[in-house]
Amino acid sequence: MNFNSKNPFLNTKTFSTAVSKNDQVHQTTILDYNDEMTLSGTINKSLILFLLLTASAVVIWWLTLNGMNPMVPAIGGAVVGLILVVISAFKPQYSPYLAPGYALFEGLFIGGISAIFEAMYPGIVIQAVGATFVTFMICLGLYKYKIVKVTEQFKSVVVAATLAIATYYLISWVFSMFTSFVPVHYGNSWMSIGISVFVIVIAALNLFLDFDRIEKGAEQKMPKYMEWYGAMGLMITLVWLYIEFLRLLSKLNSKN
Repeated sequence: MNFNSKNPFLNTKTFSTAVSKNDQVHQTTILDYNDEMTLSGTINKSLILFLLLTASAVVIWWLTLNGMNPMVPAIGGAVVGLILVVISAFKPQYSPYLAPGYALFEGLFIGGISAIFEAMYPGIVIQAVGATFVTFMICLGLYKYKIVKVTEQFKSVVVAATLAIATYYLISWVFSMFTSFVPVHYGNSWMSIGISVFVIVIAALNLFLDFDRIEKGAEQKMPKYMEWYGAMGLMITLVWLYIEFLRLLSKLNSKN
């Protein structure tokens, strides 16, 4: 059984389709290297998306300090960002245009959510940013030096855990919307904190799957637009990781 990254942008079907199309081009023409996906190109585009997201988040942070309600851009950014994600999942060839838009709107979401958490627990944002950065660098180092190898068994465990988390969150949200049910991961109990730690671990493990798909995509000489597609997928995982760190730190701070 072949499991791959839970991240919809880095799944096998999309990448296989891109490879198939690229093979067809190779059969009829000599493809310029500038038209192929490269690892360095994906890294550069990931940095561009990160800068766009950060700039957008900083603007919202500044506006919040000047009296704007952060919930408005947070909700709006989340909705538009989700729409762009869905479109890109079905039309990856449009990623060069959709990925920057996603970064900007997701920045609105990140900026608004961060401002809300910072108002409740001063200093929590820099802690979450630092934790996310350190986690990313550790995972990248472990993957680069082959300390952690992405095997089929590794993929199956991570994907199964990710699906379980997604299912649990969805069911909890539906029940809390229509009943008086209070999900276990709410509040600051040790059980809730433990769940947050578990989710962070799984989010971090998803980074290994993302690195693997991007590297293999470059090796298979996929179309150039897949650099934006891969970079966008990596941003999705990092945003998830950052939000989970915010939630964990808020629970720990509320116990003090």
